[in-house]
Amino acid sequence: MTRRAVSPVFVGRGAELETLGEAYDQARKQATAAALIGGEAGVGKTRLVSRFAEQAEQDGAHVLVGGCVELSAEGLAYAPFTAALRQLVRETSAAEVAALLPDGAGRDLARLLPEFGEPSGDGESESARARLFELILTLLERLAERRPVVLIIEDLHWADRSSRDLIAFLSRNLRTAPVLMVMTYRSDELHRTHPLRPVLAELARVNGVIRVDLPRFTQDEVAEQMAGILGVTPDFARVDQVFERSGGIALFVEALLDSGSDCSFPDSLHDLIIGSVERLPEETQRVLRIAAAGGVRVGHDLLAAVGGLSDVDLEDALRPAIAANVLQVADGRAYTFRHALIREAVHDELLPGEHARLHARYAEEIDRDRTLVPHGRAAIEIAHHWYSARDDLWALISAWEAAQKAAKSFAYTEQIQLLERVLTLWDKVPDAAERIGVDHCTVLERASEAAYVSGDMERSMKFVRGALHELDERTTPERVAELMVRMADIKQHKGRPGAVEDLRRAERLVPRPSDTRTLVLTRLGTILMCTDRVVEGTAVTEEALRYARETGDECQEADLLMNLALGHSVSGDLELTFATNERALAIGTRLNAPRIVLRALANNVDALDNLGRSKEAVELALEGEKLARRYGRYRHQGVFIANNRAEALESLGRWDEAIEIIERAFTMGPSPRNRWHMLRVRADIAIARGEEEVAHGILAEVGAFSPQPEEQTQEWTNNTRLLIAYFMLRGKPLKAVEVAEVALDDPPLSRKAMLGWRLLAAIRSVCDAAEPVDGARVAAVRARTEELAADMTEDGPVGRAFRLVYQGDFDAAAEEWKRLGRPYVRAKALLHAAGVAAAAGDRDGATARLREACPLAEALRADPLRTQIETLARRVGAPLSETARPADDPAALTPRELEVLRLVAAGRSNRDIAAELFISAKTVSVHVSNILPKLGVSTRGEAAAAAHRLQLLG
Repeated sequence: MTRRAVSPVFVGRGAELETLGEAYDQARKQATAAALIGGEAGVGKTRLVSRFAEQAEQDGAHVLVGGCVELSAEGLAYAPFTAALRQLVRETSAAEVAALLPDGAGRDLARLLPEFGEPSGDGESESARARLFELILTLLERLAERRPVVLIIEDLHWADRSSRDLIAFLSRNLRTAPVLMVMTYRSDELHRTHPLRPVLAELARVNGVIRVDLPRFTQDEVAEQMAGILGVTPDFARVDQVFERSGGIALFVEALLDSGSDCSFPDSLHDLIIGSVERLPEETQRVLRIAAAGGVRVGHDLLAAVGGLSDVDLEDALRPAIAANVLQVADGRAYTFRHALIREAVHDELLPGEHARLHARYAEEIDRDRTLVPHGRAAIEIAHHWYSARDDLWALISAWEAAQKAAKSFAYTEQIQLLERVLTLWDKVPDAAERIGVDHCTVLERASEAAYVSGDMERSMKFVRGALHELDERTTPERVAELMVRMADIKQHKGRPGAVEDLRRAERLVPRPSDTRTLVLTRLGTILMCTDRVVEGTAVTEEALRYARETGDECQEADLLMNLALGHSVSGDLELTFATNERALAIGTRLNAPRIVLRALANNVDALDNLGRSKEAVELALEGEKLARRYGRYRHQGVFIANNRAEALESLGRWDEAIEIIERAFTMGPSPRNRWHMLRVRADIAIARGEEEVAHGILAEVGAFSPQPEEQTQEWTNNTRLLIAYFMLRGKPLKAVEVAEVALDDPPLSRKAMLGWRLLAAIRSVCDAAEPVDGARVAAVRARTEELAADMTEDGPVGRAFRLVYQGDFDAAAEEWKRLGRPYVRAKALLHAAGVAAAAGDRDGATARLREACPLAEALRADPLRTQIETLARRVGAPLSETARPADDPAALTPRELEVLRLVAAGRSNRDIAAELFISAKTVSVHVSNILPKLGVSTRGEAAAAAHRLQLLG
């Protein structure tokens, strides 16, 4: 009988293979992003994806494979992507891979692989990880332009946090390229607090992500597997016995058959797996124990060094394990255990002293020769082994070094874990500060920075408070000031109050010119301007600018110029805003500083829109987004520019384009404030189109219903305006008046065109609607708005148009909006002007304005506005189309409208008409609303009379 350790026959899994094949076909159509394969350890996940990979390669796909590496709790940062990159470089070259990326971006990949040269010196930690994510996305998209790409990532349950975040990012964004990610994970290891659980939940909500749950083999499939291993058909009794003992798990079936014909060994799964190892020679078992301490995969030279063996002795010792398929030969002179469960079982056999001794030996040998492990892994491997060896001193030292290496690879979440290990071990090492060269507080400061950059604000705040508790501001004022800046940044990021107070305290701590004072003033100036305290904000910004110029820091100078431009924008001087941003842009261009260039462009997109030059704003935004992609910064800065483009498109009435941009930006994981800004643009469109539920959800998320007002003027003003519009949409003008009353009590009202005058114009509309209901309250609101308006200035055509609306000069406002190309506000102004004309008895004037407004509202699908236009038209008997009068053109009524008109003339109700024509009563109402102005009448009775007079009923 011929016995093999693994069946050469691929058993079962037909349905799962078909599902993966369908996912691949959908990915080629850019409709599927990822497939998640879950199953118990040993159930056959690797065998399934290997077979699928073979089929995909035969179909022309470029298959890249990477696996996650278990290194205690911290994992190995970006391990699957580093492995895939290494494969790609091996297949082509580093130069060819770099050529697929934006200019110079390949240097960022050098943090993962040395083949890409020296890493870039860009120290912008807050955007570095976002750029790396975008580079990986761009690389996959460019590869997929040649042929479909399949990226296989195994053992996701061991993935580090950075890899998990990158996987989630790719799953959300790989929708415009034929790329399929296939990922495996052990479903039986996902305990309630396992870090993979929230990632799986997030991926489940992403369109195009499918899940495949791999079941155990049935008894028939176990019989087929056994036949493949044994080379003959097994008898039923043995199949029944193996199936019962293995539970249908493929790896256990192999172990049972390998143990002998009687299946007589202990019942525990550990002993079942270890049985194949215990039958090997003693020296082989010893070397396998050494290998198990090194991980699932260990290099030949490293294993020889740790074991103190020559090449020949090592090969002789391993040959029986390879023959028994316990160990396999891998690429790069390395060995891997056939299955991770085998390695775990062998490692569990280590005695306590043996465990500590072997891990210490690995740490020592890797530290002696760091080329014994793949590039970039030495520091984390050494930290892992010293920690596993329970050597507190060297575990602390190596964790500190590994944390610094993690930061250079943008693996900030792994950096936090390592720094937390340093903090845990600190009290166990008496001279810890001398050993690593920094004090305990410095570790807390580094941890707070890493947590902030990775987006974990609560964790960052915890470290900041811990560091502040240890410092005395009298002896270390600059360190305290820098921590207060970090605390203010966290509060700003979370939308919490108190940032200004923190920064004022920081400013008092550093009264003399210094880098720290400049940092404090920069942050303080920005927040003061955003809260409409422009005079003070400008003063502190100009002080910081003087210091930056004295020290020759041109990057800082450009940033501060843009902060000054923000102040000009808030105070209403938009031309100076644009010019100041242009000065910063010139510096950024000369210094070849992408961050500054993109920030200046983004700011001027907003400035152009506020100046009424919205078409130019859209064109500039497209230029900026193109540059952001070239620089590899789209996710971080390009999304912000795209958001400003969406705002300009909303102004121009190109609402569907704006919605598409916003939805695309959401997949990029924007910061909370950027997300809220985009949501407010989306809310404007939702309210204009009558999408109540969408609007309510957005207003709840951005805090518009919260009794705690926003600190920043722009957010406060927009929330107030949107809330007023929401209540008007719901037909609750008195609720809108209530919002206005609260807002006008002590408002941080901005003079910026898109803010202050726009809000006052909205309040004017509320007053007009609510006056018949509660004239006294409305009069008080009008009086308060008059006081505020008296102090406001005009900052260009947009501000002028909103001022005209507020002052009731609707015709002039409509002309201004027409010139600016803003159809929605133009249609609203025309509606108000028509109302004024109708009240004055000018039916023809009202008709002309309504006819001009109606097609604008229809084109925008602004149904509430269209309904208001039609209602006023019926009230004044104003036909909405000159050519619609049956006297001139009876064919203007559609066939359906003629059917409805016939039933109206017969005296039927809307409900009766709906039943006869098999349509809804609401649709009948819409048809009747269209028929009345076309006939030039205002009632159903007049419509019936006109129909008979004009012989429209046949």
